[in-house]
Amino acid sequence: MEFKVLEEEKNKLVFELVGETHTFCNLLKSELRNVKGVTLVSYRIEHPLVGIPTFLIETKGTEPRKAIKEALKNVKKLAKDFQKQAVKL
Repeated sequence: MEFKVLEEEKNKLVFELVGETHTFCNLLKSELRNVKGVTLVSYRIEHPLVGIPTFLIETKGTEPRKAIKEALKNVKKLAKDFQKQAVKL
């Protein structure tokens, strides 16, 4: 996965996630919605087979990069919890 910034302002960040699909993007979007201070989060993939996901995140009271880091920590925790539950099966 490659994180490529297209536009960055104090409370707005537009970036691409090269090499990712809807699977990870939906998870990241859901976790970003739970981060305090995130007012808008959206992504699009122009072509389902060869498109690159482009995210837009807007915040109030927090920096967009910090919000992304917090959301990624939550994703990592979810993955660990899932792994523990899968082992129990």
